[in-house]
Amino acid sequence: MRVFLLALAAILSLAPSLQAQSGPGNTPVQDLLQVHRALIEKGSRKSIAPAIDAIATSGLPAAQTVLQTWQSKDMWQREEDGHFFRAEEIAKKTYRLYDFDSGDAVGDYDKDALDQLKPNSGVRAMIGTALVVFQLSDPDPARRRDALDALQRDAEASHLAPLRASLEGEADPEIKARKEQLATLLTLRFGADDTARIAAIESIATDISLDARAALNMLLTTSREIAQGPVPQGVNVAAILTPGEDMPEAEAYAMLADKGLAPPRLSPDDIRSTLAAHIDGGKVGGVPLAALNTDAARATAYAALVEAGLAPAQPTEAAIKEALAAHTIYDAYAEPSTAVTAAAEDALAAIKTRVGLNQMLDLALDGISLASIFFLAAIGLAITFGVMGVINMAHGEFIMMGAYTGYVVQQLIPNYTVSILVALPLAFAVTFAAGVAMERLVIRWLYNRPLETLLATFGISIALQQIAKNIFGTQARPLTSPGWLDGAWVMNDVVSISYIRIAIFVLALTFLALFLFIMKRTRLGLETRAVTQNPRMAASMGINPDRVNMLTFGLGSGIAGIAGVAIGLFAKVTSELGSDYIVQSFMTVVVGGVGNIWGTLAGAAMIGFLQKGIEWMNPSNTLAAQTYMIIFIIIFIQFRPRGIIALKGRAAGD
Repeated sequence: MRVFLLALAAILSLAPSLQAQSGPGNTPVQDLLQVHRALIEKGSRKSIAPAIDAIATSGLPAAQTVLQTWQSKDMWQREEDGHFFRAEEIAKKTYRLYDFDSGDAVGDYDKDALDQLKPNSGVRAMIGTALVVFQLSDPDPARRRDALDALQRDAEASHLAPLRASLEGEADPEIKARKEQLATLLTLRFGADDTARIAAIESIATDISLDARAALNMLLTTSREIAQGPVPQGVNVAAILTPGEDMPEAEAYAMLADKGLAPPRLSPDDIRSTLAAHIDGGKVGGVPLAALNTDAARATAYAALVEAGLAPAQPTEAAIKEALAAHTIYDAYAEPSTAVTAAAEDALAAIKTRVGLNQMLDLALDGISLASIFFLAAIGLAITFGVMGVINMAHGEFIMMGAYTGYVVQQLIPNYTVSILVALPLAFAVTFAAGVAMERLVIRWLYNRPLETLLATFGISIALQQIAKNIFGTQARPLTSPGWLDGAWVMNDVVSISYIRIAIFVLALTFLALFLFIMKRTRLGLETRAVTQNPRMAASMGINPDRVNMLTFGLGSGIAGIAGVAIGLFAKVTSELGSDYIVQSFMTVVVGGVGNIWGTLAGAAMIGFLQKGIEWMNPSNTLAAQTYMIIFIIIFIQFRPRGIIALKGRAAGD
């Protein structure tokens, strides 16, 4: 007896270690996994949904851990009893198992004694959707954002309640706003009653976001149906279609035939195939094969086959009209509630009006952006051509030189912010020097000889392009903007403008102010205006016209170089860069009014808005838009040859 008691005590003392080796007793989550064991083992996307839903909605503390472990392929099944655990590899082919409920280790096992669950991408996606419920209240903001992204992609009615519940404890304003919007969108789809859904629809009647429009359009999804007789009761009809008016009769009858509601109309190919299948003794329906070379003969042969019961009869026009009259073709909403679809239509109509207004604002911003680019490219020409009267066809190449200067600086200074700050004054210095050199060597001998000036500068333009090709090659070179200019200012889902274009707009205004200051407040500006209006009188007052012309031409060229750096941030830097802007630059100066900086600004605005407007009306053909713009400008100049803001007084007559 004593020996028996000692043996029993020894067995009891070994029980915990034996349990650790053989596995723990069933726990709540383990019991649930065992209930759905067959589905989990099968791992089929078509049948796994009940198991995933049961775990996600169980309310067990370990449910989230199970789903996350399963999704990451870290869930293993012990072969000896079929229990599921989280596993970690501690040595080669040796894994330590952890209980889901307690998190405690339950033993170390050889890989051969375990089976790894490897859900495919479809099952992992379903698990991810189920995890959304837990992630909505996750402490990590990134997980909460991921959960909202998942809901937007694949929301279900069951997600609405946990989404609303997560609103109360949400501390992040941005995430809370997203949750509120998403809760509204889910309410209009999955709300408990029509009153709640209609209230949700009305609340987004001013929301022009893509999500709101997509949700409303989903409610207004229709399918084309056919009814024998009138439309059945209870169907939410979007429109009843009349064959011959709302749709072609042939299309309507084809729908009847496809649904087996009327005999199909036979095509000539169908008739030929039927005739070929019933050739008998060199004849078809009593008609020799040699005679079947006309439609009438084939019709006769086919009629004989119909009479013999060997082929279906071709429906007559009367039969077709009778069949169409006996059926109703209609578009039915997928949403059964008429009140909901009516509210959705009203809300979508209001949103479309707002979208249209915002599209006009976006188009206006695009026009301002393009106008600022044209103004920046033309402001140097406004000095050399508008003020000095020199037709400089090489102006575009000064823009190109400025862009290449920025590229070279970025090769030497990898910090994009510093390189741009260095490139702007350096581009001015390089093109200023080039402009001074061209004025001293060529232009000074050709004043008041516009044709010779045009030809000379055109030759210089070609030479500068070839020099650039020899130095930099024909491939486009990158001119990278600083990181703080990446992205765009997004006002809503319709209106946005890139930060680079905003920076160019600010730069254009800066140079407008700088030009006005130089021309109105500095000695160089005073002397330039004096030499422009009357060189002899200016010379008699002690002003050196040659020096003033040289500095003025250099100033215009230097500003073109700075424009090249700005334009190069979003355009391809090639030897032909200037050619893309020289025509618009001249048009800007001429249309605005030669010799007037405010006219140049007005011309840039007119051309920028005009080009964007034409592109909006003809978005598939940018070249055609530019052609229409040039034609309009030619007509405009016929009626206002001195431009929008014409000079007055003696200068206007010079």
